[in-house]
Amino acid sequence: MTSLVMSKATPIVFVVDDDSSVRESLEALIYFEGWHPVTFGSAHEFLEYRRIPVPNCLVLDVLLPDLNGLDLQERVVLERRDLPIIFITGHGDVPMTVRAMRAGAREFLTKPIDDEVLLTAIRAALECSRVALSREAKLEALSNCYASLSGRERQVLSLVVSGLSNRQVGKELGISEGTVKTHRGNVMQKMKADSIPDLVKMANRLSSLVPGHEGSFEPVIDAEDFE
Repeated sequence: MTSLVMSKATPIVFVVDDDSSVRESLEALIYFEGWHPVTFGSAHEFLEYRRIPVPNCLVLDVLLPDLNGLDLQERVVLERRDLPIIFITGHGDVPMTVRAMRAGAREFLTKPIDDEVLLTAIRAALECSRVALSREAKLEALSNCYASLSGRERQVLSLVVSGLSNRQVGKELGISEGTVKTHRGNVMQKMKADSIPDLVKMANRLSSLVPGHEGSFEPVIDAEDFE
């Protein structure tokens, strides 16, 4: 395995291929483009490598000595949504290509591969990874904000975004309207929401995208109702 000491912000291009000459050639090509190449001779070596939260992609050979590329893809799709895969192979066929693409591969390229074709594929994959990581970071921040709410504040949040007024929320929870206003203010502050429409959008994202919150805010009104 090759590891270059570079800035954590530098995109990483992983290469898994059992042919050392292919690995060396791709390593030089990737490094010349200003990315950080990390190469492996087997799928198991790659799986042991720790995850680093920077834009990254995987250039993956199909035929490997242990776990083959298609089986590795199945694991990556489940565990690493921020890691687009570009397949390379010298022995591709239609069923193999179809399986890889249906499972979400970005490209399926046949050796020998034109350098510019591969570099173009890598650029697109890294941009895809960059977007996925940004989305993941925002969701994590949002989830952390939600986790900071007290149990009562979560109840108030759920009722407010369902469209109830402060008076209705108070009646539902058996507390005064003034207490509801206090809780609502705390919710807005902790969730870093500038308005009720912002809060509604956050609740919708938590409900649909963050594990553990599915259905927590149903029924959720449309943020456009406040605009």
